Amino acid sequence: MLYFIGPTREILLANFRGTVQHGLPLEIGETLMVVLWCLFQGIFPCSYIHLKHAHIKNKGQFETVIPMEESVITEMTVTLRDWGTMWKQLYVKNEGELFHRLWHVMTEILELRRQVLVGHLTNDRMTDIKQHIIARLDWGNEQLGLDLVPRRDFSMVDPDEISVTELYRLVGFTHAHIHRRHRKREFPLQANMHHLFLQINSLLNCNLAEELHVFFFIYDSREMRPISPVQFQAMFCGCVMVNLAGVCLSGRMVAGEKKSVSNTQYRRPFGCTVISVSDLLTADCKDDHLLKVYSCNTESEWYQIHDNIIRKVSSRYSQIGSSTGLAVSLQLLHGNLEQIQKDYMRLFTRNVSITRRLGFSDIIMPGEVRNDLYVTLERGEFEKGGKSVARNVEVTVYLLGGDGQVLKGLVCSGSGELGADEFHSFVLYHSNSPRWSEQIKLTVPPELFRVTHLRFEFRHCSTKEKGEKKLFGYSFVPLMQEDGRTLPDGTHELIVHKCEETANLQDCSRYLKLPFSKASLQPGNNQTMKNSKESFWILSLLCSTKLTQNGDMLDLLKWRTHPERIMDSLTKLKDIDGSEIVKFLQDTLDTLFAVLDDSPQRYGLKVFDCLVHVINLLQDSKFQHFKPVMDNYIENHFAGALSYRDLIRVLKWYVDRIIDAEHQEQIQQVLKAAEYLFKYIVQSRMLYAAATAAQAEEEFRCSVHELFKSIHLFLSHQSKGISPVTHTQAVFLRSFPTVCCELLKVFNVREVANLARDTLSSLPANTHTECPLQAVKLQCMAKTVESPLYTNAESRCVLLPVVLHLLRTYLQEQKELVLCANILTSMLSLVHKDPNTGEFVACLLTLLRQLSDKDYQQLLSRFPSKDELAVSLLNPLRPTLTKHVIITTVLYLSDTLRNNFLNEKFDFKVWESYFYLSIIFIIQPCLQLEMFPPSKRKKVLEKYGDMRVMIGCEIFSMWQNLGDYKVNLIPSLIGPFLEVTLVPQPDLRNVLIPVFHDMMDSEERRSGNFKQVEAKLIDKLESLMSEGKGDETYKELFNNILLKKIERETWRESGVSHIATVTRLMERLLDYRDCMKIGEVDGKKIGCTVNLLNFYKTELNKEEMYIRYIHKLYELHLKAQNFTEAAYTLLLYDELLEWTERPLREFLTYPMQSEWQRKECLHLTIIHNFDRGKCWENCIILCRELANQYETYYDYRNLSKMRLMEASLYDKIMNQQRLEPEFFRIGFYGKKFPFFLRVSTNSSSREYATLYLINLKTNAPTFSKPLILLDHGGSWSLSQQ
Repeated sequence: MLYFIGPTREILLANFRGTVQHGLPLEIGETLMVVLWCLFQGIFPCSYIHLKHAHIKNKGQFETVIPMEESVITEMTVTLRDWGTMWKQLYVKNEGELFHRLWHVMTEILELRRQVLVGHLTNDRMTDIKQHIIARLDWGNEQLGLDLVPRRDFSMVDPDEISVTELYRLVGFTHAHIHRRHRKREFPLQANMHHLFLQINSLLNCNLAEELHVFFFIYDSREMRPISPVQFQAMFCGCVMVNLAGVCLSGRMVAGEKKSVSNTQYRRPFGCTVISVSDLLTADCKDDHLLKVYSCNTESEWYQIHDNIIRKVSSRYSQIGSSTGLAVSLQLLHGNLEQIQKDYMRLFTRNVSITRRLGFSDIIMPGEVRNDLYVTLERGEFEKGGKSVARNVEVTVYLLGGDGQVLKGLVCSGSGELGADEFHSFVLYHSNSPRWSEQIKLTVPPELFRVTHLRFEFRHCSTKEKGEKKLFGYSFVPLMQEDGRTLPDGTHELIVHKCEETANLQDCSRYLKLPFSKASLQPGNNQTMKNSKESFWILSLLCSTKLTQNGDMLDLLKWRTHPERIMDSLTKLKDIDGSEIVKFLQDTLDTLFAVLDDSPQRYGLKVFDCLVHVINLLQDSKFQHFKPVMDNYIENHFAGALSYRDLIRVLKWYVDRIIDAEHQEQIQQVLKAAEYLFKYIVQSRMLYAAATAAQAEEEFRCSVHELFKSIHLFLSHQSKGISPVTHTQAVFLRSFPTVCCELLKVFNVREVANLARDTLSSLPANTHTECPLQAVKLQCMAKTVESPLYTNAESRCVLLPVVLHLLRTYLQEQKELVLCANILTSMLSLVHKDPNTGEFVACLLTLLRQLSDKDYQQLLSRFPSKDELAVSLLNPLRPTLTKHVIITTVLYLSDTLRNNFLNEKFDFKVWESYFYLSIIFIIQPCLQLEMFPPSKRKKVLEKYGDMRVMIGCEIFSMWQNLGDYKVNLIPSLIGPFLEVTLVPQPDLRNVLIPVFHDMMDSEERRSGNFKQVEAKLIDKLESLMSEGKGDETYKELFNNILLKKIERETWRESGVSHIATVTRLMERLLDYRDCMKIGEVDGKKIGCTVNLLNFYKTELNKEEMYIRYIHKLYELHLKAQNFTEAAYTLLLYDELLEWTERPLREFLTYPMQSEWQRKECLHLTIIHNFDRGKCWENCIILCRELANQYETYYDYRNLSKMRLMEASLYDKIMNQQRLEPEFFRIGFYGKKFPFFLRVSTNSSSREYATLYLINLKTNAPTFSKPLILLDHGGSWSLSQQ
């Protein structure tokens, strides 16, 4: 037998209407299971469906068909079907905004679903799409009020395969994730990296014949320095303030010069433009800009033209043509560059050059390889050289190797160009003190730095001579100094050596022996060079992850060269910048352990302190990404097989001095590094054991145990108040769980568990309320429970007593409850595999889930007395317990109640609590399947069935077991049972409605009537049905089931009357509820309310309910502005009161007052409404009645007011005009009319049915007799009477 499911909405060819014999109608999107194939005619054509492989779970009546596809595809399909129905309802409800937003999201999900189904995606892309899908599904479910789905690895979790505590955590994680997404949308997080995308479009209206070079760079106007150079289209990396563009000509020296004068090409400054990018910080779209181009008025100030433009010193620059401009596009992007390349793939398809910032970012990532030397040609001072005018100086830059040959392709003038062999500066016309401020980048491999030098050649560029540019001098600078340090960052004043022949520079060994800078000149020597007026200044900046400029770091790494300076080098390590240490992390660690192995007694303590400094350096957020680098070093490169002895020795030395030490800072730094110290100790021991066949094993074990004895001693120290030792204890406890995990590599599980138990047990029992150990102890415990040490069953047996003891202590003292709950959650999750009431409930559910039959019996048998058992049954189970786990608990409790609390041991409180718990379980919202979307309802029924019916059957069984004790639970359980039968579940109603027959029978036997049952039912029915519970089906079931039950009872006649009364009340309540759903006040609402209040008065004699509905009718009349009718309605309540001093309780909107005061208040309100309705004759009657009462009590002040009011009413009768209203009595005959309008054939009820009056006022017809509306098989007719 083969199972398939299908079809899907995308590939179903057409609907099938089932027109063949025995045909099965199919609609697009339906799911079916194919059990048998027919070669001839079947129930539907196979071409109408698409077959998908699936597997069957729980074969049988409640089997589940699970498609063999990505779970996220199945979830998308089911969710979209649910959304489709609700999406249409949004249109009906006129929620246009959500309607359109949901439509776009649904369309997007369909497109993503298509991509996943096609399957032509990389793993990374598939992961990104799944994350996007999940985010969209969660958004839609939240907007539509659906359940948020807990997931793990993009798949919905099966609640039967994980513990309730894990499920609780997953749900909490889902809610938190969505909340973070909301906050991210409302308050965008500031990215720690910004990238400026720049694209040059054109240079407008420039009629120059020469070639133009456009350079862009980012300039920080606050520090007045460039951040990064770039040429042409680029992506800038780093924070930016101002963007500048420089335009250089490549051609003639002087504008207007004839081309025949010289064929030599020069780079000349042309113009500069500036734009502030601060406005782009809040924009996400690309902006197009047309930038004005400016030139210097004085060419010698070219180096500061951007500053002048920024500061708007307009006297020093002028615009080049009113229409000349540079058209560029700018866009600011935020976040990690790798993510940006994924999000903006279209930007990176056109050979975009990526320019890094000058210097390193705030966070240095391991694996980041960079070796760039930036050199800025700052300025020069040159002599005239025997000429009458100043020179036109051009600087040519070469990078030469140790053999004197030019290194090819390593000189870059901008990130948008390939590397060149040389660089030519631009030429400033007739300037012996030129200032260029041009920056170049040298990408020199690290291994070539020692033998490489830069040479700067200076040439005069004549505008008259046709020969080549004339050399007149040179400067050079080595990239690495003799002590191994690279060229220091900063400004260097280089010596200009005279030279007029290029051939003299062919042998670089000749000039490399000369001094290169004036700072390198020795005192007393080379006075000629020192007094020379010619100099050349450069600015260097090294961005390297391989080379260093720090002499102390070099001294440490080359300690064998000068072993006498090792102590000084170790001392200076703490002063070295952290970025230098992490760049050479492996070399630094190798050096430290080499020194330790060379002389452990002499340098052991100093090396240990340096190792602690390096370890703690990686705790800094700037360097924390280097932790994996250190982990890799320990596992693959560390070779200190004997180091563990010295590390344990020094660590114990520190621990032994903790209690007596005056200053704890250094000791706390040591304990803060305990995790990695033990990693080194363990790895060292493993290396030694592998090399010596596990020799000295007992020695190592003893040394570790001695170390832990010292630890236990300092942990057991109890200080008065908060002392530095207390903080030191807290520091160690934070790293202790990871220490235990490391020891598992060299010791067996039980031995490590014993060490952990003794350590945790050594902590002081009683601590100060504000002591940091309060929380740290539990945090340590939580990490221990989540560690592999607790996962192992053998070690768990050792640790469990101390964990439970600590938890019990904190719970009894009501301290750190959230942390305690987290620990319990982890413990119970582990049991399932082998802030915060919700945590405790989840823990309790998991405990109940683990109990077997034997466990329940053992648990219940431990209670020595019935009273203790009763308390235990009442306290733990509360209405918040949900889902199917509680069903098993209720079933076991049922047996316990029957065995222990029946007959002479009957306990009313226990039985009442049991029924309350079970009923609350049934009516909880999360079990009302009728309110679920179809897919969710189907899943719940397939997995658990209808749990309400299961509990309902158990309730009925327990009720029957009560026998004669049922009467003790009447009337307290009438309301709960009525509420549970109103749940719209037919089977549940059929099971529990007969309970009302038992209640009537029990009450009849005890009292001879069941008025108490009747009264309670009527009271609760009104409040429950006003909440929207109950329907016509329930009314029919209630009537039919109970009438059938009482057929053979001796009290049948009174029972039938009672059932009929309740049924008629339901009928009127249902009519009233349906009428109230209408928005506007109309005759149906008023008539229905009149019908119901008369029923409460005549048939039920419920005065309180009668008064309530009088006021509801009064409010309806006021809303319709029927003031006369409102007054007559309120007069019904007024007539029930007397002029007495009987006190009345607070009721509706009336305060606590005497009957006389309330009647007075009603009279005044009625008079006011009669006055508004122009029914002044009735006002006069009420005014006279009030005046008589005031006169009786000698209240002449109010009596005067009444007489004045009465006089004003007479004036209104005489002076104001009013229309005579006409009222008609209408009767509705026939069963097709609504019940509240229908005229009964019973003459006694006719009077009330025909009291429905219509005030036609000015639109009154000419009828002079009452009207009767007749029903003739669905048609109405109007006749006069």
